[in-house]
Amino acid sequence: MCGIAGIWGTSDQVSVKTMMDALIHRGPDAKGIFAVPNGSGILGHQRLSIIDPEGGDQPIYGIGQGKAIIGNGEIYNYAQLLPELQQKYQFLTKSDTEAILYLYEDRKITAVRELDGMFAFAIIDENTFVAARDPIGIKPLYYSEKEGNFWFASELKAITKFCEKVEEFPPGTFFSSETGFSTYYTLPDIPPEIDANLDDLIKEIQETVEASVVKRLMADVPLGAFLSGGLDSSIIAALAKKHKSELHTFSVGIDGSKDIKAARFVSNYLGTIHHEYLITPKEAIAKLPEIIYSLESFDQDLVRSAIPCYFTSRLAAEYVKVILTGEGADELFAGYTYYKDIPNDETLHTELRRSVNSLHNINLQRVDRLTMAHSIEGRVPFLDLKMIELGQRIPAHFKLKGNPPVEKWILRKAFEDILPDEIVWRKKEQFDEGSGTVDLLTETLKDVMSEDQAKQYQQQHSDINLRSAEECYYHQLFMNAFENPSGIINNVARWAERPV
Repeated sequence: MCGIAGIWGTSDQVSVKTMMDALIHRGPDAKGIFAVPNGSGILGHQRLSIIDPEGGDQPIYGIGQGKAIIGNGEIYNYAQLLPELQQKYQFLTKSDTEAILYLYEDRKITAVRELDGMFAFAIIDENTFVAARDPIGIKPLYYSEKEGNFWFASELKAITKFCEKVEEFPPGTFFSSETGFSTYYTLPDIPPEIDANLDDLIKEIQETVEASVVKRLMADVPLGAFLSGGLDSSIIAALAKKHKSELHTFSVGIDGSKDIKAARFVSNYLGTIHHEYLITPKEAIAKLPEIIYSLESFDQDLVRSAIPCYFTSRLAAEYVKVILTGEGADELFAGYTYYKDIPNDETLHTELRRSVNSLHNINLQRVDRLTMAHSIEGRVPFLDLKMIELGQRIPAHFKLKGNPPVEKWILRKAFEDILPDEIVWRKKEQFDEGSGTVDLLTETLKDVMSEDQAKQYQQQHSDINLRSAEECYYHQLFMNAFENPSGIINNVARWAERPV
């Protein structure tokens, strides 16, 4: 997990070093720069050491003087790729990123399809520049084409220091300086297996989720799990604890909140080493400018969920460098309340697929930015590609079942034997609700911006649909946080703008 930045078309070290300075939080352990000898490009890397802490500093160099890679993320199948690659190439590190470099040298553009993980990487291959982002967009990447040069960075705040027009590098996309952008992965539209056997699906869910968790336990540094006491995080924690003798878990909320109580209960049940932090209204408001700066968004729903994520990440960073989190389960198994209003199974299936496709610049952006703000790596087992494909195959009537319908019904059934009933059948609450953040904000923000002030602010920014006084205040903080907010604001996704 790291911060990457660079330019293809020039070897402007001053600009790249400035971009790297804006990304230090993503990788405080080491830094490195590679400038092509002929001046055609430059790569910059801020490293958070997870795999091969001692020997895996980047850039990592290939055969010849003009080849190097920088990467952000984790390649979970790199050990499986090694035997064949080691027959052809001499590896100098134990880093998973080095496997990407030699896989590319061996197979060029087709190499990216063989990677199983979350990643954004850039390679200079003599006179060619290539970059790619993982299929779902778990790891971030942004770019700008300015005066014939290609600029890129892990976060918007780094690249907007130099470029007015910045765009998100699309998930599942490969870029080459010779051929441009090409899509290597599209979320498959797999029709639900309407006549599928329930017991068979439950067994497949159990096996697939567990395999996804085990895969993400790969680390040479301490690893833990967020634990809200809700279904998703409890499943992840239970499966991780099954394979680790010790597991640190982390929870935050206001004093007496449902998440705090439920997380304590789950931790005691599983036997984890549990840590919690109680948020106060004064502290939450004081940290909002920092949270919004890290998040790079003013969207009301995203900021609300970013607040507990910020404090949980800060807490976790005292003990671990890698954290497991439950994002993706709601989108795969119909966890949000609005899904219950969708009139039929076919429409629900379409909306769930759209929801997964939208994660890259909403909830996954929140997880990435708020964990990385505290220099820890967030991993999302539910968004393993095999899990996503299985989620597509499960009929909607197994996801919302009962009268009234119970959200994520089949996921609950799949893990009711490893968790207490009080947790398995606990009513779904979003992170900001269960932690008490919504109640905290509703009362506290009344003193920050009145309804009359909000109406005036909305008129001043009528080009943006600011939905409430609360969101107006977030937007105000957002505009004050960045040197070039216009370059960032065009990339702000709106969680509530979802067609049904």
